[in-house]
Amino acid sequence: MIHPSAIIDPKAEIDTDVEIGPYTVISDNVSIGSGTLIGPHVTVAPYVSIAPDCHIFQFASVGAAPQAVKFKGEKTYVKIGRGTVVREFVTINRGTAFGTGVTQIGEKNLLMAYCHVAHDCQTGREVILANNATLAGHIIIGDYVIVGGLVAIHQFVRIGEYAYVGGKSAVPKDIPPYVIASGDRARLYGLNRIGLKRHGFSESAIAALKKVYRIFFRYGITINEAIERAQAEVDHLPEVVNFINFIKSSQRGITR
Repeated sequence: MIHPSAIIDPKAEIDTDVEIGPYTVISDNVSIGSGTLIGPHVTVAPYVSIAPDCHIFQFASVGAAPQAVKFKGEKTYVKIGRGTVVREFVTINRGTAFGTGVTQIGEKNLLMAYCHVAHDCQTGREVILANNATLAGHIIIGDYVIVGGLVAIHQFVRIGEYAYVGGKSAVPKDIPPYVIASGDRARLYGLNRIGLKRHGFSESAIAALKKVYRIFFRYGITINEAIERAQAEVDHLPEVVNFINFIKSSQRGITR
């Protein structure tokens, strides 16, 4: 059902079972998948694709122009994955020509009230951003990451899958997968063992990750030395390889 006070551009593509609340504005070049519910007073700007079964709450802004001084109005996009929930007053800006051109929210994300996702960000599957989490441009967040409330993340930072970032943290560097980080500026506090167990990681995988974590962050050696030692001493389980490769590919430096 579409409320009669909603303003829908005729060029918008909306499936028949989408619900749109009062005073919501849907622009041209927007597609909204089946089963999606959009509440009242929502603004969806051009070049936004919303997958099926999403729920966007009142006063959210999706697809507005990025807050980037180099942006010149180019045609860029926002894509929101299936089953994602966007709570009140969340802002999601579209991509830029000097970035990837698209801001991508993964499947089954939960963006709590007042979060901001800037241009060219990417989030993986089942990411949770708690209230007022703030993502600068070009950030990449892996699958199953939890970002606490009032967290501020610097542009171009990457956060590896299954990581947990504590509330009120400031994050200027990459955070490896599977770990807990917190503080201003963020520091590491060991593996996210509770999260890993909840997601069904085996005891052998957790033990191997614990060993590789100690090599990188407890032995007082350089990153290159830690890479060589970890590759020589720790079983090459997929989780271990992923952990090492994430650190090897870091451009901003690693949170320690």
